[in-house]
Amino acid sequence: MSHNAFAVFVLCTALAALTYAATPSSSSVTSTKFAELSDQFIKESLALSPTNASAAGYHKHFDSKAGKTVELDALLDDLSLDAINKQRAFYGNWRERFHKETPVSALNIEDAADWQLIDDQIGLNLLEFDKIQNYRHNPTVVVELIGNAIFLPLTQGYASKEARIGHVLARMKTVPVLLDQVKTYLSDCDPVWVKTAVDENEGNIDLVENTVKDEIPPGALKTQYDQIAPSTIAALKDFSKWLQDDLGKRSSKLTWRLGKELYNQKFKLVMETDITPEQLLADAESDLRSVRAEMLQLALPMHKQMYPDHGDHSDVTGRDRENLIIGEVLAKISDDHAQRDHLQLAIEADLESIKQFIREKKIVSLSPRENLKVIPTPPFMRGIYSVAGFHNAPPLEPQAEAEYWVTPIDPKAPDAKAESKLREYNNYALKWLSIHEALPGHYIQFEHLNSIQPERRRLLRSLFANGAYVEGWAEYIAQVMMDEGFLNNDPRFRLVMRKIRLRLLSNTILDIKMQTMGMTDQQAIDLMTKDAFQTQAEADGKLQRAKLSSTQLPTYYVGLREWLEVRKAYQVKAGSNFDMLKFHDLVLDQGPLPVPVIGKIVVQ
Repeated sequence: MSHNAFAVFVLCTALAALTYAATPSSSSVTSTKFAELSDQFIKESLALSPTNASAAGYHKHFDSKAGKTVELDALLDDLSLDAINKQRAFYGNWRERFHKETPVSALNIEDAADWQLIDDQIGLNLLEFDKIQNYRHNPTVVVELIGNAIFLPLTQGYASKEARIGHVLARMKTVPVLLDQVKTYLSDCDPVWVKTAVDENEGNIDLVENTVKDEIPPGALKTQYDQIAPSTIAALKDFSKWLQDDLGKRSSKLTWRLGKELYNQKFKLVMETDITPEQLLADAESDLRSVRAEMLQLALPMHKQMYPDHGDHSDVTGRDRENLIIGEVLAKISDDHAQRDHLQLAIEADLESIKQFIREKKIVSLSPRENLKVIPTPPFMRGIYSVAGFHNAPPLEPQAEAEYWVTPIDPKAPDAKAESKLREYNNYALKWLSIHEALPGHYIQFEHLNSIQPERRRLLRSLFANGAYVEGWAEYIAQVMMDEGFLNNDPRFRLVMRKIRLRLLSNTILDIKMQTMGMTDQQAIDLMTKDAFQTQAEADGKLQRAKLSSTQLPTYYVGLREWLEVRKAYQVKAGSNFDMLKFHDLVLDQGPLPVPVIGKIVVQ
């Protein structure tokens, strides 16, 4: 299916519809119909992926065709070509239904926003099925799916521990079948995907051999584990061998680069705004120069204090002088870092002081649930989460555990590589990291989302969350924390925050240039290390991430810009009555819609 023009038309139509409300009589009838259809669509789509259903907290699904209730947590996804073709038909049919039975022009502003989320998500799925086809070329898809399928029931509380372990064992039993399914069609695989899949699959093997085993009490479940685990482990090891000795040695026509045409189509559906990659790239390169100039002014007085015998390097000019002065100050700041085996402890120690500052400055309402837990990143997810990540509580189980994942330094990593990573994530950068991932970033963001009513809207906005809203919020609110004087306006923190801004800008440049303009590895490394002051370890990790994903890295910059625009519009309207806490609660209570849509809803 040709997607680009149609997707753009649909998106523009949806945005236009948000500028007015339909007439009350037609709107109420269509809203009722849309509520029914959207709820049915969400639950049926989750039933197609039991692993995603577990993540959402959707555990039992009534299969109307079979006339029975299905325990989704005991099932593993079906990735046979027949099942994939059925999924493709499912999304195509549902798009037609929504357009025909609940046209966006007949919906009120809230429902039109939800309609847009659904339509763009369907568009992304159809783009994947019809053109990108990651499932055919990237083995990390199945590796991460297996890891999540096994890991999720272990960490959730939807049933007794015995029942949840039973579900884990049922899924483990099906792993060999799933791996046989994907072997029949995986082809044209770039070496970076093979290497990452093998590395992450080691995490799956460890998960089954150790984590699951340690959770099982003596008795019948232990007997089941002893019967099932050997074939599961053998299948996982065989898959790694197959990846290395078979798939990895085949010649491939494809690379990890998405290419301009597909990138532009995906970019539009991910961002859900009118900005083009070309416009964004130009702005990012311009902003990168501006932020570096700002950093120089921040660094000069610190440089004079830290290096009294170095002078101001007036013998050099331009970028070289910026790099010398800023680089030396950042190097001194980076001396203050955690020990390699204390990374998680350092992060946990920061959270309480961050929470206290949020309360003192009335920045945003904190969660009454207090369900955040800091844990090591699951090994099977460390390919994409090389430093940290956030895993929210399921939208259907908001009381459940929310997890702040911290990736430990690999014990096998040489001292120099470990030191490089720790210097990048020094004690000032770690505070930014916790602000971004947890408080008042992603954790608080998703806690507000998990209070949305009705439940169907909460589920929809959680599953189809706009990436620029999500990542942009975490960057925007970190800026607010700095502006409000976090760490007593310490210039070292402020300089590190400007360095983080350079990272956000270089993320955007990397993604667009690597995916669409043939940027080489060396050009990417130079951008990160010479223009954005990143350490070699950070640059190496980001280079891999830029090859494993596309259109995600620019969401930080797109979203930050949008949040600042909405804040400015709201503040102008509120005037002297502007209340920061009220504004932040108001926008977070809407959930992750495209930020310009949030603006239309709250700035009326």
